[in-house]
Amino acid sequence: AGINAALQCRGESPWVPARDQAYLGVLADDLVTKGVTEPYRMFTSRAEFRLQLREDNADLRLTETARRFGLIDDERWRAFEAKREAVAQEAARLRSLWVHPRNLSTEEAVRVLGKPIEHEHSLADLLRRPGVGYQDLMGLDGGRFQNPSLSADLAGGGVSHETALAVVEQVEIAAKYAGYIDRQRDEVGRAAHYENMALPADLDYGQVSALSMEVRQKLQKHKPQTLGQASRISGVTPAAISLLLIHLRRARGRTSDKAGATA
Repeated sequence: AGINAALQCRGESPWVPARDQAYLGVLADDLVTKGVTEPYRMFTSRAEFRLQLREDNADLRLTETARRFGLIDDERWRAFEAKREAVAQEAARLRSLWVHPRNLSTEEAVRVLGKPIEHEHSLADLLRRPGVGYQDLMGLDGGRFQNPSLSADLAGGGVSHETALAVVEQVEIAAKYAGYIDRQRDEVGRAAHYENMALPADLDYGQVSALSMEVRQKLQKHKPQTLGQASRISGVTPAAISLLLIHLRRARGRTSDKAGATA
């Protein structure tokens, strides 16, 4: 509310967090598009993109936005950039380091990895294995994979001890759930195709052919601002969204034709 009050005073558009950006975005969108008949409780199950809304990546999701609004000072911004860079560098380092069976005894492989390895693996691949943690890998082969800048034992490292722990946590989570996170990121991209497509405030849903009376009444009642909001109204089917999309495209086509004829 404070952010949007300041933006309004500056004559700028309000900030509305997306459903894949913050749980606040999920809450606000649900209240606007679905309404409530009982007290609303914010459960993680309400967020379809909850893998993106993790505690460990809250700063990556929101700090840039907060900086744009003037809420992040220079010192905190530099700390954020240092952490973000450290995460990217460490993830790249794990992908570039390889473990060969001949450099790993059977006993050590079983103890750390659960079973011997038959061919080369990158540390990033090994980190995806159940029960294998980042610190386990750093102890392999006499500790030669340690990253000095993230070592709590070395003074003057690249980042603070607290930041180093956060970097390790983020790298480990991203590696272990990479497949799920990437798949959900693709889903976010597909949803964004029509998420922000605006619906005219004066749109007459009665003129949208083939929409059922129930869908028309719900759309008229909630007056969604975008196709994305309309898609989350209870009872509004994917088929109805397709009909709305076709109607919008036809309307825009007619507008373009009129503009061309006038010119």
